[in-house]
Amino acid sequence: MRKQTALTLGLMLAAITGPAAAESFTIDATHAHAGFRVTHFGFSNTLGQFREIAGTLEFDEAKPEASTVSVTIKTASVDTALEARDEHLRKADFFNVDAFPEMTFTSTAIDVTGDKTAKITGDLTLLGVTKPVVLDTVFNQAGPHPMEKTRYVAGFSARGSLKRSDFGMVYAAPAIGDEIELIIDVEAVRN
Repeated sequence: MRKQTALTLGLMLAAITGPAAAESFTIDATHAHAGFRVTHFGFSNTLGQFREIAGTLEFDEAKPEASTVSVTIKTASVDTALEARDEHLRKADFFNVDAFPEMTFTSTAIDVTGDKTAKITGDLTLLGVTKPVVLDTVFNQAGPHPMEKTRYVAGFSARGSLKRSDFGMVYAAPAIGDEIELIIDVEAVRN
């Protein structure tokens, strides 16, 4: 009888409070990687990343399609492990960081494709141009951080691609690849 009463009270409480809503998370910049790969004259691929990433998630684990993502990247933080190349990438030929110090991504739709996978469509703004980009995303896991039990963390990996010429970045294309592969891994901490 006691179990029945507890179950009834639990169901009543759930009915009153409604389903769990999305929870707010902040991207942990120390565990965030926004990288890219681009062909260099067909001989090799250049790998790079951005070192300054910030963003927020409204993550609904029970209903991921109701989640949202917003990310801002400082374009001057581009890093390809060669300072001379990075300085060129910061100039008007590429990221034009003086005029466009940030690029942003804001989700517009999430299409769940599996138990832990989804296609996240969002608006990427780069060089003042906004275009849709689709990221194939994997929800790695969520739970208390093993070293800091008070922190609840969610982790995601995403891959995608874009044509840089769509954003007006046409210098040396297609010799230096127009198609850019995106490689993203982030941890976000619940607020």
